[in-house]
Amino acid sequence: MRLGAPVPTLQDPADWIATLRGLGYSAAYCPVTEKEPEDFAKAFAKAAREADIVIAEVGAWSNPLSPTEARRREALALCQKRLALADAVGARCCVNISGSRGEEPNGNRAPHPDNLTRNTFDLIVETVRAIIDAVKPVRAFYTLEVHPWLYPNSADSYLDLIGAIDRPQFGVHLDPVNLFSSPERYYSNSVVLRECFAKLGPYIKSCHGKDTILRNQLTIDIDEIRPGLGALDYRTFLRELSMLDPDTPLMLEHLLDDEYAPAADYIRSVAREVGVSIKTV
Repeated sequence: MRLGAPVPTLQDPADWIATLRGLGYSAAYCPVTEKEPEDFAKAFAKAAREADIVIAEVGAWSNPLSPTEARRREALALCQKRLALADAVGARCCVNISGSRGEEPNGNRAPHPDNLTRNTFDLIVETVRAIIDAVKPVRAFYTLEVHPWLYPNSADSYLDLIGAIDRPQFGVHLDPVNLFSSPERYYSNSVVLRECFAKLGPYIKSCHGKDTILRNQLTIDIDEIRPGLGALDYRTFLRELSMLDPDTPLMLEHLLDDEYAPAADYIRSVAREVGVSIKTV
């Protein structure tokens, strides 16, 4: 198992590696985009290989199910470019949400009554196939982040998508906090975690590390919070994660700059407590 987090954007691969090592991270978010020259991306990929740093994921955050055709085409093109980049730099996956049938002025995941319908499920299948078939990745996997009001929104719906999409380079990105959309799931999150790993474990390419808190506010307010300050059963999370490919990354996200160090310290302390090894480089 590996641990990583966002680091400042750097122009020199050696500085990037030194920063990651200084923070004790053996996994990283992709430090380049498809807009940079090919040689620039290759230099970072080479530095990562030589330093034994795993590039965990390339984000393709967009809405390839947009009801606006121009935006849908733009998002589809972005996903294809980002998957190609992930394959080129040796990232474990390219990750996106499946998309929404609604639209926000500044967002890609708007709640909509059609999001969790059979027609949308079929459109996700068609869209993911189009992304993978256009790129034909060899190393990287295209993955979808689980989400409360978008497919996949459970381990079973993810399994259904894997079967329907039927592409070997379609994998799983697990952000378990996104699944805790009800008090029942929140308070039984250990059970939800074990179910996810039991059903999706062979397909998991990268995970996000956050925490979750049910606030005393109506109506239901389940929020993200720094690891260690919420209810997520990290003991179960880390035990289950440790049984996967040892290069599987756990990537911290959505924290303030000064929260990443205590979050990493908490995860390392739980790993020591339960006897789980986190690779260092």
